[in-house]
Amino acid sequence: MTVPFAAKRLGKELQKISNSLPPGVELVSAENFEEWLLDIKVLDDNPLYQNQTYRLKFRFGPSYPIEPPEVVFVQLPDRPIPMHPHVYSNGIICLDLLGQQGWSPVQNVESVCMSLQSMLTGNSKNERPPGDEDFVRVNRQRPKDIQFYYHDNDV
Repeated sequence: MTVPFAAKRLGKELQKISNSLPPGVELVSAENFEEWLLDIKVLDDNPLYQNQTYRLKFRFGPSYPIEPPEVVFVQLPDRPIPMHPHVYSNGIICLDLLGQQGWSPVQNVESVCMSLQSMLTGNSKNERPPGDEDFVRVNRQRPKDIQFYYHDNDV
């Protein structure tokens, strides 16, 4: 259950994004202040992501925005998990912005979506992270509890 501060912040964010979102970002569901669903599209002509829409699930904890939300890609019949060297096949995203060290309370749902759009736009590698199969098979932690080692700035 979120605390009043998180709920107040999320209420403001919801009001803002309900009125306008950047191109390629669509709010699908925000029925409560614990979990939201958004769709994103890559708007440039990157052939890896043309005509694709991806579903994101945001989970907010009681310390949001002091702590980052948990953000993952969700697989649906018409919404694949994007192929990217920082996105595991189970939808977990390895991005410093989403970790405790890279997060800043000035970030918000909109800026996270735009960062993920940018991450996909700049990608030219049609591959999963090294060790994807093993990671997915053995990882049972919540994404925000995983200690990633951020070492690849070339993607």
